[in-house]
Amino acid sequence: MAYKHVDIYCDGACSGNPGPGGWGAVLLYKGAKRELSGYSSESTNNRMELTAAIMALNALKEPCDVHIYTDSAYLCNAFNNGWIIAWERNGWINAKKKPVENKDLWLLLTNKTKEHRISWFKVKGHADNAYNNLCDKLATDEIKKNKEAKKKTQAADLK
Repeated sequence: MAYKHVDIYCDGACSGNPGPGGWGAVLLYKGAKRELSGYSSESTNNRMELTAAIMALNALKEPCDVHIYTDSAYLCNAFNNGWIIAWERNGWINAKKKPVENKDLWLLLTNKTKEHRISWFKVKGHADNAYNNLCDKLATDEIKKNKEAKKKTQAADLK
């Protein structure tokens, strides 16, 4: 079976950590570009990084050969350095003998990775990678947009 090749760039952001969070993803396939983004009223940066990857993979309609580019060492290292395998083997306990944080999202993500052939690539954040910068903008714009909407709602409630 020939797999379609898709490049995915993803990023998460948080205003405070924890605090309001946003995520952004860009999917590239045969010259076409699709942008995705979302918001969480209370999150962490790592949760938004994971969410961006999950939501991007959810957008794929069939099994694909996927290259995922992220500025999150947490995300890349979990797959490229075998952390996921060790966590699963150890009952979701990390090397420090503590429960793995964000287990709910790691489980969702590992299930999604079984549907595709995925390679993970670490890119430098806030540098010269246009798609990573676009993902960061998508994520931070979600936070700004929702903060503004919240202010408008609060102002209307005061009237």
